[in-house]
Amino acid sequence: MIYTITFNPALDYIVRVDDFNLGGVNRTSYEEVYAGGKGINVSTVLNNLEIESVALGCIAGFTGDEIERRVKSKGVHTDFIKLNNGMSRINVKLKSKEESEINGRGPYISKEELNELFSKLEAIKEGDFLVLAGSIPNTLPKNIYETIMERLNLKKVKFIVDATGELLLNVLKYKPFLIKPNHHELSELFNIEIKEDDKIIYYAKKLQEMGAENVLVSRASKGAIFIKSNGEVMKSVAPKGEVKNSVGAGDSMVAGFIAGYLKNKDLEEAFKMGVATGSASAFSEDLAKKELIEKLLNEII
Repeated sequence: MIYTITFNPALDYIVRVDDFNLGGVNRTSYEEVYAGGKGINVSTVLNNLEIESVALGCIAGFTGDEIERRVKSKGVHTDFIKLNNGMSRINVKLKSKEESEINGRGPYISKEELNELFSKLEAIKEGDFLVLAGSIPNTLPKNIYETIMERLNLKKVKFIVDATGELLLNVLKYKPFLIKPNHHELSELFNIEIKEDDKIIYYAKKLQEMGAENVLVSRASKGAIFIKSNGEVMKSVAPKGEVKNSVGAGDSMVAGFIAGYLKNKDLEEAFKMGVATGSASAFSEDLAKKELIEKLLNEII
């Protein structure tokens, strides 16, 4: 089974204003609400690919109820912890000549509620996948991903981590099956500007030396670079298409990688499926659907 954890899910309120006027009254030309959060996005895209997963995490208040309703309506299995206080956040994604975001903080998660989540994680078995993705509320200990992986390490779970900074660096010693920084995050990890392919490969291999098994570096319209566990380097140019949505493309790449890997346990197939799935979300108003993913997969070199 595949499990995803989203500690800080949100209702993403996406609006388009054709010519945004700062300080003035603006009217939208498009608006939509989605249940957001990196782990939720991974579970949603897996479901679109007809692969079951369980979305774990924490929700609170009326916004939390709406997040759960929307995730379930997509056909995703959920097992959220319902917090006693606060409300799940609302994130505003403004699309105009430039894209802007306003992200909420998220609710308080008590030690008792966190222990309830730990209890649910006991159901995870050897060979299962656990996706740890995204930010965490500032009320949680900064080593929360590390704590989870330490607790499950002996079960030989396949960990996939899509996080930034210390959240990522601190878990490398538990040898995650896959990490997926983008090239900007890779630069931030090593405090150096990284643009050229050879630098991306060099620093991705540094992450392998620190413990990561496979490293997938997403590069938006430039495609992706993948360093396999045996050190082999693979590159892929992104398929051509009109970019309509950058939200969730990286999460979709993770979901596609898992889906591709599950077919034949082939890392090359997983990489290509990841690139196709990430691109399919970028070319869609919503998260990637199976039909477009399969079409784009044929274009991946």
